Amino acid sequence: MIRIKPSVSGPLTAKLGNVSLVSLALLMTSAVSAQQDSENWVTLGSDFAHTRSTSADQITPDNFADLEVAWVWDGASFQAQSGRSTPSYIDGRLYTVAGARRHVVAIDPESGATIWSYREPDTGRWEYSMRADYGKGVGYANIDGRDVIYTISPAFFLTALDAATGKPLEGFGEPVPIEGFPETGVIDLLKDLGHPYDPYEGIPLERGYITSSSPPIVVNDTIVVGNSAEQGYHQSRIENVPGDILGYDARTGEFRWKFNVIPQPGEYGHETWENDSWQYTGDISSWAPLSADPELDLVYIPTNGVTIDYYGGHHPGDNLYGTSLIALNASTGERAWHFQMVHHDIWNYDTPTAPILLDVDLAGQGETPIVAQATKQGYVYAFNRATGEPLWPIVETPMPASTVPGEQLSPTQPIPSKPAPFEYTGSSVDLLTDFTPELRQQAIAAIADFQLGPVFNPPIQRNDPSGKSAALMCPSGSVNITHPPVADPDSGVMYVMSRYSCGSRTLVSGEEADTYYDAPTGITLSQYAAASGGPRPRHPAGIPLWKPPYSRITAIDLNTGEHLWMTPAGYTPERIQNLPALQGVEIGNTGSGAVGQMVVTDTMLIYTNVTSDGTPHLFAVDKQTGEELSRVEAPAATRYGMSSWVHNDKQYVILQTGSSLTAMALPD
Repeated sequence: MIRIKPSVSGPLTAKLGNVSLVSLALLMTSAVSAQQDSENWVTLGSDFAHTRSTSADQITPDNFADLEVAWVWDGASFQAQSGRSTPSYIDGRLYTVAGARRHVVAIDPESGATIWSYREPDTGRWEYSMRADYGKGVGYANIDGRDVIYTISPAFFLTALDAATGKPLEGFGEPVPIEGFPETGVIDLLKDLGHPYDPYEGIPLERGYITSSSPPIVVNDTIVVGNSAEQGYHQSRIENVPGDILGYDARTGEFRWKFNVIPQPGEYGHETWENDSWQYTGDISSWAPLSADPELDLVYIPTNGVTIDYYGGHHPGDNLYGTSLIALNASTGERAWHFQMVHHDIWNYDTPTAPILLDVDLAGQGETPIVAQATKQGYVYAFNRATGEPLWPIVETPMPASTVPGEQLSPTQPIPSKPAPFEYTGSSVDLLTDFTPELRQQAIAAIADFQLGPVFNPPIQRNDPSGKSAALMCPSGSVNITHPPVADPDSGVMYVMSRYSCGSRTLVSGEEADTYYDAPTGITLSQYAAASGGPRPRHPAGIPLWKPPYSRITAIDLNTGEHLWMTPAGYTPERIQNLPALQGVEIGNTGSGAVGQMVVTDTMLIYTNVTSDGTPHLFAVDKQTGEELSRVEAPAATRYGMSSWVHNDKQYVILQTGSSLTAMALPD
């Protein structure tokens, strides 16, 4: 497969008109050399396809254990905390965002020194943002021979920066009427959403709130902008603004289009919003990163659910485009196709990771362009990315109804026939730990007060007539923002790291939930909303209630839809190995229960996790078998994503270690 990199003209193209044939030959030779001594990582997912893969092969299973720390970049001065931004390596520099102010930073890839930084001026808008430190990365394009970095701030401004200097791009955007903002290089994204707003304070909270937690993506010459909202389990009122998708000209910042994620009258899907709920409720944001196919001019938008998690009585219907994958024409914003993975989503099953694009040899059909979306509920939904046709049947499967007054769940949910789930789905006694009969009976007793059921188990209210304390929703996040899947573009194999856990939110009155929040969005209290916290079943022996593996990596061959292999991720914790009740019992490797990050190289799959004593490690495994090939101790635990690229003939692996970035490489 050809890796899907940004297809824009660079400095070489811009200079060809002014060189002689001899100079052109020398320039072409120089360009080939440059390609050999560098390997870019252009988006936070490496490429437009978000495979998190690299063709770099300097680090191999034979020398993997020799990896050592090359440098550490400390983001403390930028108040960095979460470590959720994967740097992009572009033409000899690293670019990332850091801290709640989402500083944009350029870093020397050889020394880790800061080259320049940019911070947006103060507004009241960024202070309210609930996803301020979640920037994830930057967008990029080469415009007329100039590298440009694009970023979205917590206050919901789009800024274009000259990659060489860090200065706002001249001729881009328009002046923002806030003291201290640059005269050029910035766009106030609120102005194109169509809601009344104050430039400094933003949209009135009575109407809602919108922010951002992922970078934009530049598809050909269009910047596509996603967004995010308040977490649904922190909401008690039914009004909010929808997370409409915006498109802008990459050169000028001119507004091009808006896609309504809640269809308006006359638009496709409008009938899925019953009782006129389209008029007032919102969310359906694309808080996860976006993927794109520039050749098709399509951008792939994963979305989350509607305002308020766990109760949807105020928005009856299937609610397009909630918890869906949407393919939009990047130039026009028109819908090419979509698929809704959860109808009327009340389970917090928002789509947390970017879709992955591959070209596979689909059995009997030859090379097929596909897009695959891993989900919190343990499924992979796979489609022809040009047409939206499922690669294998997706079956509408009956699910239980809700017992909560006012709730109208969909009677069915779409379940893929292939690939098989990569994690346990639903909850049942059969999934409980069975190391010994005594431990199993203790597990059965621990879940006696909880309602078990399928993956789409309906939530229940506090003091439910059933007498149960809560309904278990399992898995609650087998894949999530912290451990995105990766894929090998050459073999068409997708690798998913997952863990099985259960959510158990109960519902309380909207009046009670409203007391949890100092500045809630909306006006009208919901009939029900999520309680703060909630009861969770625990095993009295201090072990997981459920059977191992507690964390795993599954290799899925998307040429066939079959699982290639599964292996536990990390190693059995010492507290479980040393449990008196398990002495003399052969339990095998359960996996650590921790999740980690992965990157695919030409020679292996690399992932982060811990050994039994909790020590962070990098592990190298065989891509075809899952067999561990090598390991090396990591300097610290990592979060969100890894990257690997080549600078000046040296391959680096970057770890996001909390507030810092740690570069590892082979010794000189």
